[in-house]
Amino acid sequence: MHPVERSSARLELRELAPDDVDAVFAVYGSAEATEHLSFEPRTRDQVEQIVTRSIAAATATPRTEYALAVIERETGELIGFGRLAVDPHQQRGATMGFALRPASWGVGYGLETVKLLLGVAFDDLDLHRVWGARSPLNTASARTMEAAGMVEEGTIREHVFKAGKWRDSVVHAILDREWNAAA
Repeated sequence: MHPVERSSARLELRELAPDDVDAVFAVYGSAEATEHLSFEPRTRDQVEQIVTRSIAAATATPRTEYALAVIERETGELIGFGRLAVDPHQQRGATMGFALRPASWGVGYGLETVKLLLGVAFDDLDLHRVWGARSPLNTASARTMEAAGMVEEGTIREHVFKAGKWRDSVVHAILDREWNAAA
């Protein structure tokens, strides 16, 4: 499916474009924004490579990665990054992740972003299960995924190596029937 275009009252998801590098870098290059993510802040060159790779992956057949810009509709600004990756080891399954600029936190944009990503997953791609992992310390992400209907399933022990030490990840998931029942 290309291009992805999905919107809510305040946000829209769209395909990444080459001129999005600086705005994505404002998220992925930020120590605050990446504190609970699985990687250290990225350099601008790394972000440029991510954007370039994501643009190329958008037209692959079959498409297995949906790396999307999160746009604030009122301003037209890119405020975040959302990603669905089809899981080759699970029939009709995908992983999900998202990150927003810290200036956009605390107003419900995370929940809107997750719901938009889940809409792509279930309504457009006809997936059966979507899961995401979070840092055990990221209680905001836990609240967001739970509010979107995702269920906490358990902990993957010492799943991520970051800042010189191993960190657990907490898994949340939602099934297509749960998504449909909530809709």
